[in-house]
Amino acid sequence: MATATTSRTDVYTRVTSHIVEELERGVRPWLKPWNAENAAGRITRPLRHNGLPYNGVNVLMLWASAEMQGYSCPFWLTFQQTKEFGGHVKKGQHGSPVVYASTFKKKEQTEDGSETEADIPFLKEYTVFNAEQCEGLPQHFFTLAQQPTEKIERIERAETLFANTKADIRNGGNQAYYATTGDYVQMPPLEAFRDAESHAATLAHELTHWTRHETRLNREFGRKRWGDEGYAVEELVAELGSAFLCADLNITPEIRDDHAAYIDNWLKVLKDDKRAIFSAASHASKAAEFLHSLQPQPAA
Repeated sequence: MATATTSRTDVYTRVTSHIVEELERGVRPWLKPWNAENAAGRITRPLRHNGLPYNGVNVLMLWASAEMQGYSCPFWLTFQQTKEFGGHVKKGQHGSPVVYASTFKKKEQTEDGSETEADIPFLKEYTVFNAEQCEGLPQHFFTLAQQPTEKIERIERAETLFANTKADIRNGGNQAYYATTGDYVQMPPLEAFRDAESHAATLAHELTHWTRHETRLNREFGRKRWGDEGYAVEELVAELGSAFLCADLNITPEIRDDHAAYIDNWLKVLKDDKRAIFSAASHASKAAEFLHSLQPQPAA
């Protein structure tokens, strides 16, 4: 009989093992949707039945499921939700796992004999189905996947988001980086990139780094020198944060040559800690949410 602890361990192990396998093949699994044929003509984060996007490691898990099974529709529903919308899951279809964090209360006895109650965090897993695995759903579940997106609109939207962060973004030179000491982002000129999307995706990566500053998300992984484990984890967060922002903005991510060397470091981090990808994806989601929070809010 599987215990709750065993079940939780299996979730961490299974997800991490899949990502490790992909990295060992030299593939960044969070970029795979942009390398695949996609009938939608656009990429988005996986969406819940109500249109809200998934966050954290669930984005990676559902992107992987969509890639392996060829789904272009971004919507995912539970078995019960398909029935509530008047549809049903097609016979013989298998769902995809997603997780959410929950807690349970545990009573412990202190040295003086009194009892304390602690909230213990754990992961719960449940199953969702892509809208393409279902029949009888309302048409709006498929409209998003059929809408073409003009390239110029994507870039304008991205540039607006970047400008609204009020980050100190400097242009010039031949390197892209975030300088922690001066708290600024350095970017080569637009002309140095293959196209505008590559420029925007790289800037999304560096702005994810920008969110780590102590006055923002105060993200620190014990970095002491270039290339150490803390450095590798922060780079992984920035890669995922850029991928999430690219999905939100319909930008094709740029696979940067200078990041190829990180794959071995990421493999070491993921193999040493089965929870690392969950933590990195969570930090990346928080970074993307922080950048979105800096945008002007529509008037009520």
